[in-house]
Amino acid sequence: MMLVGKKVGMTQIYDDAGKMLPVTVIQAGPCTVMQVKTVETDGYNAVQLGFDDVKASRLRKPAEGHAKKANAASKRFVRESKFDGKEAPYKIGDTVTVEAFSGVKFVDVVGTSKGKGFAGVMKRYGFGGFPASHGTERKHRAPGSIASHASNRGHGGKPAKGKRMGGHMGNRRITGKNHVLVSIDVERNLLVVKGSVAGAAGGYVIVKQSKIKK
Repeated sequence: MMLVGKKVGMTQIYDDAGKMLPVTVIQAGPCTVMQVKTVETDGYNAVQLGFDDVKASRLRKPAEGHAKKANAASKRFVRESKFDGKEAPYKIGDTVTVEAFSGVKFVDVVGTSKGKGFAGVMKRYGFGGFPASHGTERKHRAPGSIASHASNRGHGGKPAKGKRMGGHMGNRRITGKNHVLVSIDVERNLLVVKGSVAGAAGGYVIVKQSKIKK
């Protein structure tokens, strides 16, 4: 079970015991079934969902024609989810709403983290840096010597894979698992999940039913 949507933002609510909970509001749907893939046609079983209408002129011709096959408006965000068994849960052109998650207690949310550009080791990995007292000159935030860690013995002279150094930070796909599904607003197509979700407000996310429950 999957829905695609958009992160609205964070807020806080109070539970029945009066405890404050930080929650993320997600607009999940309504999603349109753009395609149903089967083993016979594509080699595997999957349902493709589209979210957020967009002008056809803003997409390439193949994407525009793909939407016409489903008799739907062109979508900005399209993702697919595999299903078990021979029979698909939906048909092409169907509309999927947050009601699909009624009765679900835990969800996994996939988002893209905020891009922060090039970052040094102190910001990226929490390095302590050099002493700020006498004797340190313009090296306070440097990573220090990488010494023998630069050689990946037997695999060339380049730095070993995974060596923590400065580089691009953020803008990665992150999956937050086992978020408690606090509430569902069917009228406004909103899901309220406990905790934070990767990405900025307005970013696209994928919501799935958790396979592993706490």
